[in-house]
Amino acid sequence: MKKRNNPLSADRFGGKKNRSMVPNPVLSFLVLTLVGVLTSLAPAPKSAPLGSKPVSKPNIIYILMDDLGVEEIVPYGKNILKTPHLSRMVREGLVFTQHYAGTSVCAPSRCALMTGMHTGHCEVRGNKQMEPHGQMPISSETVTVAELLKDAGYETALFGKWGLGIEGTTGEPTRQGFDQYYGYLDQVLAHNNFPAYLVRNGHRELLPNEVIWEPETALFKGLGSFTPEPKVYSNDLFTKEGVQFLEKPHSKPFFLYLSYTLPHNNGEAPKNQRFQAPTLAPYENEPWTPLEKNYAATITRMDEYVGQIMATLKARGLDKNTLVLFTSDNGSTEDIPERFARANQLRGMKRSPYEGGIRAPLIAWWPGQIKPGASDLPTAQWDFLATACELAGVRPPAHTDSRSIVPTLLGRKGQPLAPYLYWEFHEQGGWQAIRQGHNKLIFKVKTGQYELYDLQKDPGEKTNRIDQEPGLANRLKTLLAAARTPSKDFNFGK
Repeated sequence: MKKRNNPLSADRFGGKKNRSMVPNPVLSFLVLTLVGVLTSLAPAPKSAPLGSKPVSKPNIIYILMDDLGVEEIVPYGKNILKTPHLSRMVREGLVFTQHYAGTSVCAPSRCALMTGMHTGHCEVRGNKQMEPHGQMPISSETVTVAELLKDAGYETALFGKWGLGIEGTTGEPTRQGFDQYYGYLDQVLAHNNFPAYLVRNGHRELLPNEVIWEPETALFKGLGSFTPEPKVYSNDLFTKEGVQFLEKPHSKPFFLYLSYTLPHNNGEAPKNQRFQAPTLAPYENEPWTPLEKNYAATITRMDEYVGQIMATLKARGLDKNTLVLFTSDNGSTEDIPERFARANQLRGMKRSPYEGGIRAPLIAWWPGQIKPGASDLPTAQWDFLATACELAGVRPPAHTDSRSIVPTLLGRKGQPLAPYLYWEFHEQGGWQAIRQGHNKLIFKVKTGQYELYDLQKDPGEKTNRIDQEPGLANRLKTLLAAARTPSKDFNFGK
């Protein structure tokens, strides 16, 4: 087991302490004590009916979509798109109505998911590009959920998009607990669903797609691409790998991380071709634009992948011993066709601090263990680590923001409640956000503006109550300041 750095130490990443960013210890203690009191007084969230006793060390499948907004699928809002397999998953599983991504953009959300730390504590807090390419890798000291499960006797595999370190870095998946991986390590390469190559365990495997590469830029470094005559679709390959993994004999439990790139746009493609699916089925005859048909086709193809995984589990007799979680890394892409966003009730999209940017779907499916229903328990992607650890029978790291949701999954009492949920973002001037109970505070770093919303009465965040409730605002401001530790890499440009 790796020795983990203390995520709550002010100089965790080796930088000098910034007195303006380090919480006063006494103040932090008082804040967190008050948080605990308020949490204990809060009403328990609604949960599913009582489930049966879980099997020993179940298999775990985590399906992560890319830029899939919470309102784009049933049961969260849309019925214009055909997703019969997700609908079945909903009928047979547990739907979380108050689930959140790690933040509103790719890499830090994935870091929160893998490490059980919110973005005020985790190592990668933004899409920081590195040399020669790729995103900032997580360090060798960082402990991931894959490592914890592997140490608990699990076989681990990743198929799809990673974004936490390319081959040869400390963040490479096989150095972070995965026995094997296949897919994109660099998020820029992952913009193109018809890529020139994918990476398997450190080695490139060429595909028969002829791509047009982007010019050398600080962001893309010549690795953005577009495929005019697409042949092989990467997400089909990820599903094929996932199915083959499930079909092979297993002598021990497994953790399968399926990280798709749908429905993320390709910003390097012509504007009318930024969404590409292998076919337009089943929308060929809709009176829509080609872009709209392609976008819709990616959603339905995504649904077909979920159906293939569920069918394989059932055919292999694995469904009763496998927890499947379905979610997304952040809100809708800004390029989503208006047809599919005009009826959205939540404000904001990807990169936004509002609910439309950070709220995510979460559907849990485990036949015989999870009873159908819905839960309004506020949860976040960093809760996956503690959840997986409890299912595997191992302790999570001592310092974590993660709370196991196993009691809610199985309909038990005693669900631990997070004292608050926190997010931060380091592009476009930066922002911070914190939710406690039904109250949410947003701080826009560049302008110094605060916004306060009551999500129970105002889920669309239309009425800023910062001037109407100064006492509540000040309490949340103090909590916001105490919720993060400084980072030498991510301090809002300071």
